[in-house]
Amino acid sequence: MTATVMSVTGTDVVFGAFAVVALGSALLVVSSRQLVHAALWLVVALGAVAGCYLVLGAEFVAWMQVLIYVGAVVVLVVFALMLTRAPIGRSDDLTTGNRWLALAVAAVIAVALVTMLIDGFREAYVPLRTDAVTTTGELGSSLFRFWILPFEALSVLLLSALVGAIVVSRPRDGTR
Repeated sequence: MTATVMSVTGTDVVFGAFAVVALGSALLVVSSRQLVHAALWLVVALGAVAGCYLVLGAEFVAWMQVLIYVGAVVVLVVFALMLTRAPIGRSDDLTTGNRWLALAVAAVIAVALVTMLIDGFREAYVPLRTDAVTTTGELGSSLFRFWILPFEALSVLLLSALVGAIVVSRPRDGTR
């Protein structure tokens, strides 16, 4: 029986650091009692995910992550908070007292998902081709050939959410 020695490279350490930052800030997103702070922690989480993409060598995907999610979705969330006059500061209405039950349900769901993924992809193998280089042009062509409809549907959804926030924020009695 031979022992295998695993070596940890600097890339592994940087990826792990980004992953820890993403996980920590994601936990702060869902545990924050202030909505604006949760939105700002979401920026950190999404930025750390973009850092993971950079470490993996997917620069185009990383910058799209920053532009689309950090630059558009989080800004939309902040505008929706401002337009709907949601409570900005601490809000005790956000706590229902079921924190431990919610944590238990989240842990059970996480274990079920991880188990399902491990069981479902145990025998999956994707051969890596070292001679294949995907250019940004090929990636863009694939996106606009196969994924244009979901992107357009998402843009309509975000636009309707913004229009809905504006309608909800307007006073009902006709005064300005």
